[in-house]
Amino acid sequence: MSTLPSPTSTSTESIPGRTRALLGISLGYFMVLLDMTVLSVAEPDLAASLGSSIAGLQWVTTGYTISFAAFLLSAGAIADRYGAHRVFRYGTAGFGALSLLSAFAPDLVTLVALRVALGMAAAACVPASMAMIAQLYPEPARRARAIASWAAISGAAVAAGPIAGGALVGLAGWRSIFVVNAPIAVLVLALSAGAAVTCPRGEGRIDWPAQLAAAIVLALCTDALIAGGAQSWRHCALSAVGAVLATVTFALLEQRSTAPVLNRALLRSRRVCAGLSAGAAVNFALSGALFVLPLLLQQQRQLSPLHTGLAFLPLTVPFAVIPPFAGRLVARIGPARPILAGLSLLAAGGAVLGVAVFAAAGYPILATGLLLSGFGVAFALPALVAAIVNAAPAGTAGSVGGMLNAVRQVGATLGVAIMGMSAGTGIGWSLLISAGVCATAAALFAAAGTTG
Repeated sequence: MSTLPSPTSTSTESIPGRTRALLGISLGYFMVLLDMTVLSVAEPDLAASLGSSIAGLQWVTTGYTISFAAFLLSAGAIADRYGAHRVFRYGTAGFGALSLLSAFAPDLVTLVALRVALGMAAAACVPASMAMIAQLYPEPARRARAIASWAAISGAAVAAGPIAGGALVGLAGWRSIFVVNAPIAVLVLALSAGAAVTCPRGEGRIDWPAQLAAAIVLALCTDALIAGGAQSWRHCALSAVGAVLATVTFALLEQRSTAPVLNRALLRSRRVCAGLSAGAAVNFALSGALFVLPLLLQQQRQLSPLHTGLAFLPLTVPFAVIPPFAGRLVARIGPARPILAGLSLLAAGGAVLGVAVFAAAGYPILATGLLLSGFGVAFALPALVAAIVNAAPAGTAGSVGGMLNAVRQVGATLGVAIMGMSAGTGIGWSLLISAGVCATAAALFAAAGTTG
């Protein structure tokens, strides 16, 4: 139950510039998602240009998601402390500038380093945007519809990304995919300016040592998985040992901290933990599929980058079409049942895709699996955002939103690492793993008593 203030309908309707500000906030998340999805179809061209292995490609993707996930928690607290609108604008400007630099990266190491910095800029944008929406739409029902609009506009990036990426790669190579973010960043800054989104400053503190330890834990865990996939076992073992030591350090720092990275009050709730697990599972399946399927379509089935982008339409179009309907559904019946339905559809979609790959089935069967997965993500994500933001106590929307998005990006990182690792034994197995992860998350979510 939300404890955010609930002014009357008249007062909220009179907020000037609210629609324009929501469009700007939504385009900010559009930009963040577009950067992830345009890259998927550019993987083979990038690998050929920079001489990268699959492990190198995994780091180009996970370098972004690791820093995104690790800094989301503190970015939410920073948004609450210094004002979400300020953090959002700095993050947006940094994202546009770093994207332009990425277009001129001379080698793989430089590109990975820039992707890590891009993830930090993205982390500044997302929880701040959720706090700004909470400021613009205090009432839960209207906020659910606003979040649905935010999800639809940002979801269009997932729909447009593979096609735009395929067209850009075909015309000008992989470097061109990073140029498009700069003009979008300028537009976001123009639309999101004004008093309507001004958020008050808070008094929360930031525990930087614990934050750094969290980033190191995630980086070492991912490195161990990538090294295992490349059968570099000594590297894998060293990273795994380092991850254990970093985890112990993080736990000790959190125990002593007066401003812990993790919101302990929320984590004591089974329902909140089940919702966070659901968010991780959704991004595990989505990001993992966007990593392994272009390799299947371009390297094994010889599709061009543009045709690969078009092949993803059954997966991506629902992101732009379904969220408004899902938002109305959440406002009417609550978020639990749409979340459970979305997880179930994702599990079914992953199973269909895995079987289709093993059977070397034609595109219609692959399209069916992609469509099921697309509907699953489109139903689950707006409901998850609404559930978590509605649960946020007053003044903590940024922190709580940061927690949800951090867990989602952890899921995305693990999806790329684990599904990329298992792709060596067959992409079909990777897709079946994602189906199992989503089915498990659905079972946990139902068991937590959230389906009522």
